[in-house]
Amino acid sequence: MVKPAKDIAARTAVERSFYEQPLNERMRTFLRLEFLYQQILYNSEIETDFATRASISSLLETLAILSRGDIRSEVHKELEHQLSTLQQFQSQPGVDTRRLDTLTQNLTRNRERLSGVGTRFLQSIKDSEFLNAVKHRSAIPGGTCEFDLPEYSHWLRQAFTRRQQDLNSWIDDIRPVCDAVAEIMWLIRECTMATDKLAINGMYQHNMQKDVCCRLLRVSLAEGASLFPEISGSQHRFTVRFLEWSTVSHRAVQTGHDVPFQLSVC
Repeated sequence: MVKPAKDIAARTAVERSFYEQPLNERMRTFLRLEFLYQQILYNSEIETDFATRASISSLLETLAILSRGDIRSEVHKELEHQLSTLQQFQSQPGVDTRRLDTLTQNLTRNRERLSGVGTRFLQSIKDSEFLNAVKHRSAIPGGTCEFDLPEYSHWLRQAFTRRQQDLNSWIDDIRPVCDAVAEIMWLIRECTMATDKLAINGMYQHNMQKDVCCRLLRVSLAEGASLFPEISGSQHRFTVRFLEWSTVSHRAVQTGHDVPFQLSVC
């Protein structure tokens, strides 16, 4: 039986490992927020107290990032940029207008939610004495154990539905920013087609064209490969070295073989 094209595409996507490298500070911040937000959501659905601890830890790290500078403004600017880019496609022939409208609506909805929360959207979390106590003790190795924070330990013993209720209340405060970041990163990744490349003796170098603005690199290898890429560079040029990994007891070394891979310059 012939498999549907979408099933083959899905399987191909699963069978590749992706490695990303941000090329500016905004992308670094967005990737870190996305990484932490995924952990919060994943662990918040697991009933064990250790999963709840993991959610709280990721929440506090997210709060630390959002408290540095005006991240909300950075996200808002990026939403405006993406909307402006999509609007340029509206008059071009062959464009899937239904798909384009859906993307535009999603970005507009995220922009409205972000504008609606205002600049003090983190205030309720910052004012939480409970979270501040956990944050203070988290700076000490093992500082959130039972004898250090008996109230935290007591809360972790509450029914999962109660803990989840409190977690969701805190997550709702950061959701407008984090959902917008997730939407932005998805769009940035999807806007560029991957191209086949070959790293000679495990090394690939690339110089950007002057009119190309690159903010994120994506390198993909076949799933299960014993190699991983080490990416270094800037918005003007970058280098990808493929290292052979064996065990944690031995340092990875650059392979001497030619390595076929896929590259997306986003």
